[in-house]
Amino acid sequence: QVQLIESGGGLVQAGGSLRLSCVASGRTFSTSTLAWFRQAPGKEREFVAGNAWSGGSFYYVYYSDSVKGRFTISRDDAKNTVYLQMNSLKPEDTAVYYCATKWRSGRFSNPNEYDYWGQGTQVTVSS
Repeated sequence: QVQLIESGGGLVQAGGSLRLSCVASGRTFSTSTLAWFRQAPGKEREFVAGNAWSGGSFYYVYYSDSVKGRFTISRDDAKNTVYLQMNSLKPEDTAVYYCATKWRSGRFSNPNEYDYWGQGTQVTVSS
C-alpha cells in the first residue's frame, strides 16, 4: 500500500519561505516520478514541480512557469522523501499543496497520470 504524507505547510507573509516535505512508503521510489501540485479554491489542480528518474544516474526536473526561479524540488531516495523549497512566496501561491507519484512515463503536468496522492497541506501567503 503506497502512502504519501505531506507536511510543512502554514501561514507566511509575502516574500517569506516554506519547505514542504512528502514522505513516501510502500514501494521503492528511486525509479518513480515525484511531483508537487496545488489547488486553490475554485480552481483546477495545477502542476508545480516534478522530479523524474532518467533511467540512468540523474533525474529530470521541471517547474511550472509561475514558480520557476522561486521554488526548488529535491528528493532524498534514502529517506523516500521529496521536498519543495518555496522562496519569495506570493499571495497567489496560496493553495493546498499535494505530492503525487507515478512509475510510468508521460507528461509531468497531467495530474490524471499520477497513481498515488497525499492528503495535501495548506499553504497560505498573506499580503
